[in-house]
Amino acid sequence: MPSTVPPQPVAHTPPATPPNTVPHPQPGPNAADSAKTNPNPPAALATHTPKGPDWWLMMRAFLTQGKKIASFAPSSRFMARKILDGINWATAGSIVELGAGTGPITAEMVKLASPKTRLVVIELDPVLCGRLRERFRGSPNVEVILGDATKFGELLAERGIPKVDHVLSGLPLPSFPAEARDSILATAARTLGAGGTFRQLTVMPLVYYKLYRRYFEAVRFRFVPFNLPPGGVYVCRGFRSAVNP
Repeated sequence: MPSTVPPQPVAHTPPATPPNTVPHPQPGPNAADSAKTNPNPPAALATHTPKGPDWWLMMRAFLTQGKKIASFAPSSRFMARKILDGINWATAGSIVELGAGTGPITAEMVKLASPKTRLVVIELDPVLCGRLRERFRGSPNVEVILGDATKFGELLAERGIPKVDHVLSGLPLPSFPAEARDSILATAARTLGAGGTFRQLTVMPLVYYKLYRRYFEAVRFRFVPFNLPPGGVYVCRGFRSAVNP
């Protein structure tokens, strides 16, 4: 009788990665803009949506990073309005904000700026940057960048922005090493268009007036009592090309 050979089972090798099993998050407008300018930007997208109120995020950043954070609390709406006072929003084409924190000044800019005004916001802390991206995801003229403010000239150049109308700084510049402070202010001088201003927040009113006078021909201080702590804004014009030691 002919022998009967039972059929052999056919081995199926499962695919290395099952398709469509892991959803890929879609970047928001700010992340997409960063990806266009940098094809390999892992650090620029390495943020997450932080939990907790703004005051807690600022306090935690202040306690963990010390001199890199200017204040332990977000700027009040009075401070935000004061640093923007006098800007001609009808003609402003682009404004850069350095050290935006949780975005109280950015929020005021969004209210006042024309939709055509380009607002570039740079923040070094990943947690604070995550809050900024979450907060301004629906603002198409705002680009939030996770980056080093000392290199903001390079960040602007990557985005095709040779000149800006105003530079707003929430950085604790007096506590920066002199070389880093010089670099930021010299970049601001090269980047500002005609009639542009450098505007610096402070929570130590008038203490550093002489410091900014070393860098700028004209410095005006605007006191803001309704802030935690009380502070003010230096509005600076006319960068001095030679800084005395």
